[in-house]
Amino acid sequence: MAMKKKIDANRLNLKDEVVSINRVTKVVKGGKNMSFAALVIVGDPAEGVVGYGSGKAKEVPQAIRKAIEAAKKNLLKVNLTDYTIPHVVLGHFGAGEVLLKPAPEGTGVIAGKTVRAVMTAVGVPNVLTKSLGSANPHNVIKATFDALSQLRDRAEVAALRGKSVDEL
Repeated sequence: MAMKKKIDANRLNLKDEVVSINRVTKVVKGGKNMSFAALVIVGDPAEGVVGYGSGKAKEVPQAIRKAIEAAKKNLLKVNLTDYTIPHVVLGHFGAGEVLLKPAPEGTGVIAGKTVRAVMTAVGVPNVLTKSLGSANPHNVIKATFDALSQLRDRAEVAALRGKSVDEL
């Protein structure tokens, strides 16, 4: 397996989007401790870079801040064509599956709330998606990232097959 190159978050123009905020409680001897869990997507559409992170804290803004910091450490560079993704791909995580299909220009992002956040953050203007199985935002995002990590460009496929790009 190839080494994943670390992406420097400081040189990117990252935009963040909160996908979900969940109130969670921990029952202890003295009662209930309430806190908030935030799930955030960060991305630079111009560079084709996206990441996700989750954070927990007693207050919502602190949870969001922690999630953004976690997302910056978990960035992924995605192979894209000029206006869509290069090929059909199916990502899995847990009980969640996400199908991504290339779409012609002018289609837009056809996706549910969670997958739409990832696709707009990475800068894909035209794509058809279908979320299968789990509707849990964490599982859907991780399945979407699995699908995005499977995307290959023509040069990479040609190198794997030992052919030139023209032969494909």
